[in-house]
Amino acid sequence: MLELRDVDTYYGNIQALKGVSLRVAEGEVITLIGANGAGKSTTLMSICGIVPPRDGEILFRGQPIQDRSPDEIVALGISQVPEGRRIFPQLTVAENLDMGAFLRRDKDGIKQDLDYIYGLFPILAERRNQAGGTLSGGEQQMLAISRALMARPQLLLLDEPSLGLAPLIVKRIFEIVQRINADSNTTIFLVEQNANLALKAAHRGYVMENGRITLEDRAENLLANEAVQKAYLGL
Repeated sequence: MLELRDVDTYYGNIQALKGVSLRVAEGEVITLIGANGAGKSTTLMSICGIVPPRDGEILFRGQPIQDRSPDEIVALGISQVPEGRRIFPQLTVAENLDMGAFLRRDKDGIKQDLDYIYGLFPILAERRNQAGGTLSGGEQQMLAISRALMARPQLLLLDEPSLGLAPLIVKRIFEIVQRINADSNTTIFLVEQNANLALKAAHRGYVMENGRITLEDRAENLLANEAVQKAYLGL
């Protein structure tokens, strides 16, 4: 579904991604793990067109998208849940969800997806008329994920969904991620510092260091890898 080929991305004169190549097959949960500053978030920003690559190719369903604008990329079927959630704090929960469906015109489908989301996150149904900025951190993360789902993406990009959340909420979020993948076969590309939870939720994983992919394997193999355990799992 998604392929990056030798992608180089820069912030000014600073190179953040160095020849990054990876692939994501339809229906997979893929995780990209690495330390702070490794280039994980930049990888997602490059895919979304927010920080376009200077060199290399990004293919979605075989078509190059590296020169497309972010709104065009969303329309193709890619949605991102950004790091730090970034909901619209002054808008209500319901209005945030409406924004997620901005490009859609299928009213029946929107209603169906809204019912599904309120089933996933009943607390959002209870608080649909409450301003997003008054929600707890965990509830805001649920809203950010739900807003992205309202675009009905084929590929969902998640950037550090566990950031700043209590362990019980993190566990719930990862359970929901796996359920979304199972319920709708939505392909998920997960960037996460919590390597243990990320690898347990994923089918395959990539390790990134200093803007380069240094390791790729099935998730269970990465969990058992001594170098990964030492660097990222605290074992």
